[in-house]
Amino acid sequence: MPELVVGVDGGNSKTDLVLADTEGRLLSWVRGAGTRPHTEGMEITTERLARLGRHALAQAGLPATTPVRVGAYFLANVDRRAQERLALRQLTALGAADQVLVRNDTLAVLRAGAPDGWGVAVVSGAGINAAAVHPGGRSARFLSLGDITGDWGGGLAVARAGLGAAVRAGDGRGPATRLRQELPAPFGLDSVEAVALAVSAGEIEVTALHGLAPLVFATAESGDAVARGIVERLGDEIVAMVTALLRRLRLLRTPTPVVLGGGTLQNDRLLLRDHIGARLAVEAPLARPRVLDVAPVAGAVAQALVTADAPADAQDRLRKTLAARRPPSVRVD
Repeated sequence: MPELVVGVDGGNSKTDLVLADTEGRLLSWVRGAGTRPHTEGMEITTERLARLGRHALAQAGLPATTPVRVGAYFLANVDRRAQERLALRQLTALGAADQVLVRNDTLAVLRAGAPDGWGVAVVSGAGINAAAVHPGGRSARFLSLGDITGDWGGGLAVARAGLGAAVRAGDGRGPATRLRQELPAPFGLDSVEAVALAVSAGEIEVTALHGLAPLVFATAESGDAVARGIVERLGDEIVAMVTALLRRLRLLRTPTPVVLGGGTLQNDRLLLRDHIGARLAVEAPLARPRVLDVAPVAGAVAQALVTADAPADAQDRLRKTLAARRPPSVRVD
């Protein structure tokens, strides 16, 4: 009789959870709030994840007490071993699964996009991070604590840079840009200065600025030089992360898969992809970049299936199902 597994991809802005069985059948796919233990605390985070799991069981028509053989949780903002151990203890205590695995979310992208389980993975969603695994098993990653550790990138950073550039264009500190016309509309305001004031006053949440990122990308692709510079800055940061990891693991002379995942990399941003490819061709010519063609949660649930000793064809079956499905449009609180 097939057993149940759960795979979780917890990002900064959203969390995807897939419930499947060890024969590779998709039973439910639910989406919840982002995984932010650094601001909300690990207890609140793990309790929310456990509730999301119960919702997935209910959506599949199963009682909340139905046993889950393996739960593989790949979580953003869980960047240190101590955090992984804490999340593991709490999820186990909450009965999330008989066997719980906790990893950083970058490794879900790697697991989904690098069939041999090694290489470099970059996640650029609301935030940004990267990690690498050597063929021999060694790994490398970044401390990834934000500005204090030199991090920049992801959709929120792009949006904030776009807003700042638009304000600078208006007050004379920066060059003209169409971002001044494009960015106020989503908030129903008439100027970027009004948006900035609303954010400063707490009337608009800083995280809501993430929604401006697609406008910055679209403006860049229409030929705006200022917006293009922001997009290229993101590409440069991604290349810096990739080459640093390759250097640390001594893989610059080895053909190495580089998997690009997350919302800003999986949404047909051709300008960004082309810039990354051109830069890597110079700085790491043996890197083999590819954009992930399935939701990152596919990597998390694949690891759950492997841990549960499911057959290889179950992984293939489930991956194909997930690739053909649209992610949930409604979030569970």
